[in-house]
Amino acid sequence: MGKYFDELMQDPRFREGLNACMNCGACTAVCPAAEYYNYDPRQIVDDVQAKDDESIEALMKSDTIWYCGECMSCRPRCPRGNTPAYVIQALRRLSQKYGFFTESEKGRQQYALGKLLGGNMMELGYCVHPTRVAPRMHPEQGPVWAWVHEHDREVFARFTDNYMKAGPGPARAIDPESLAEFRRIFDVSGGTEFLENIERCSLEKAEELGMTPDEYMEYVYTYNSGTHTL
Repeated sequence: MGKYFDELMQDPRFREGLNACMNCGACTAVCPAAEYYNYDPRQIVDDVQAKDDESIEALMKSDTIWYCGECMSCRPRCPRGNTPAYVIQALRRLSQKYGFFTESEKGRQQYALGKLLGGNMMELGYCVHPTRVAPRMHPEQGPVWAWVHEHDREVFARFTDNYMKAGPGPARAIDPESLAEFRRIFDVSGGTEFLENIERCSLEKAEELGMTPDEYMEYVYTYNSGTHTL
């Protein structure tokens, strides 16, 4: 049994998601991602079942494991009760642990997710917040969003009296005590360590590529090779 397979077996999602695949392909047949990407959950499960470290490491370094949308269409269709999406989750987590995610275009986007969503949560208490959706990074939002972003307090004040202020309501300012408690939960649960590892591995890759952290952030956030869809 390979080292990586042993580690995957420690993940409860993996133990629940991989029982006894007979390679029927029902998961691939119903998978929305497989219709658009070079993505075959049947093949991924087959590779993992072989317990070969080289094959599993190749998966963790590839774009493949980041194509799954975790819609769980595969779960009710499998005649053996497997859940390839859970297998993908476990592979992603192990890829993040070892820093293999920095070897693929889609995997490197973990840095942007960690810095932006993680930063938003730690600093504001929200995953996504109007003040953080910068038009420069989201040209697809168009000129209307650029105007809204610039006039956010005027616009969102029409929906709530407490936009970025203390009190109840959407997009309110989260009080310091609640934010501190939220951060403690991340510390105790391992979330802080997880985000720090994503950043450390990503900055090592940025240095390897000769980029500053800011340059690397923009690169992983905006670059698209256009080679992923069928």
